[in-house]
Amino acid sequence: GKNEYDLLVIGGGSGGLACAKEAAQFGRKVAVLDYVEPSPQGTSWGLGGTCVNVGCIPKKLMHQAALLGSALKDAQHYGWNIAQPVHHTWSVMAQAVQNYVKSLNWGHRVQLQDKKVKYFNMKGSFSDPHTVHGLTKAGKETIVTADNIVLATGGRPKYPTHIAGALEYGITSDDLFWLKESPGKTLPSFILYVSLECAGFLTGIGLDTAVMMRSIPLRGFDQASQMASLVTEHMESYGTKFLKRCFPTKVEKLKSNRLQVTWKNTDLGTEESDSFDTVMWAVGRAPDTKTLNLETVGVKTNSETGKIIVDASEATSVPHIYAIGDITEGRPELTPTAIAAGKLLAQRLFGQSSELMDYDNVPTTVFTPLEYGCVGLSEEAAVQCHGSENIEVFHAYYKPLEFTVAERDATQCYMKMVCLREREQRILGLHFIGPNAGEVIQGFALGIKCGATYPQLMKAVGIHPTCAEEVTKLHITKRSGLDATVTGC
Repeated sequence: GKNEYDLLVIGGGSGGLACAKEAAQFGRKVAVLDYVEPSPQGTSWGLGGTCVNVGCIPKKLMHQAALLGSALKDAQHYGWNIAQPVHHTWSVMAQAVQNYVKSLNWGHRVQLQDKKVKYFNMKGSFSDPHTVHGLTKAGKETIVTADNIVLATGGRPKYPTHIAGALEYGITSDDLFWLKESPGKTLPSFILYVSLECAGFLTGIGLDTAVMMRSIPLRGFDQASQMASLVTEHMESYGTKFLKRCFPTKVEKLKSNRLQVTWKNTDLGTEESDSFDTVMWAVGRAPDTKTLNLETVGVKTNSETGKIIVDASEATSVPHIYAIGDITEGRPELTPTAIAAGKLLAQRLFGQSSELMDYDNVPTTVFTPLEYGCVGLSEEAAVQCHGSENIEVFHAYYKPLEFTVAERDATQCYMKMVCLREREQRILGLHFIGPNAGEVIQGFALGIKCGATYPQLMKAVGIHPTCAEEVTKLHITKRSGLDATVTGC
């Protein structure tokens, strides 16, 4: 009888690693089991999960590469003599980004070793509620038993398998960041935020990029006041093409090795086509749970999403099996929330803590060329929760000082604050489109988390002359909340 480990974590991403390392701090015997199934195009990577390898880290670095390209254009207005035209070399950027990611892979392995956490590079599946069967790439089998098991396998991009040629010829974000050569003329298809982020930096480094969007941009983010539309409008002015109200029907490979994409234009009722060097799908992510054998041990999932159902303590339907991060139903798919949830779970299991993860007012940013940061409720969600008559919205357009000398268009630089209308005027949500939106929103997120009110914010003294200062001047314009209907609060 006795199980070999106090805790086994299946999944070596941000949440899983945080949970394992925190548990090890309490002197517990901990193991991590992680395996990366290569993408349909054969791309694979090391320890660290989506964020480190094919998500936040490489995305932000390539976004920075594009921002530097814009800065080179601005620089001439500030007196810098820069030979034109400037040229970007994909292979140099990709190699630098990939080298940094590999250093993070190694760093995670060293940290696990330092904390005496056993690392298994294996694919895991349940044999019984306390036993996991591990299988290496070479076919070697290992049996691991544990008192407590945490599932943190994250998600993988989905393919639109109903589209002919999609799987054979398309790539996803799992592949884009590991390309050694430039993707060339690229079509990111479907309008999820990752599609916009990738299209933004591809355009920014000088590649011909078109985004195919069947419906509204940035679904799940604020739509009132055309907040999401402002992001795409800026991208259009920046050079990204948008094929609006279009959806692809097939992808074919030409003799030239280019990809011929055929699509339907729902507005015109026509069928159109064009050729691209790369087609990238961004149709959402599916929880990576297929091989876990969850049904054998009775872990319940949502039949529609495939995500694992958990309670407030991250517990599944099996008492000693927990789940955190992107595979859990109703949780934000964000690295910081997975890390925080993993640490708190380990503290509850082994550190006599009772603190639960608070998923309200989690800030986030979309790293499009003009960034969109937000924290709290969208205007639609605020109306749904509190009623339009109880909502007041303060909003304003502004012009960053940096844009003035460079004569850059600031038409889409915009912010709004959604507040309760009652006397206290508690802030429910803050939305900001502009340079360094993530840095701006992070600063205000703490205040909103602590229950900041509109009058309190108006007493704050802004740092002059910054974009964030403009938030403290939102008393200039106000309007009543819009009527809207959404599901959930």
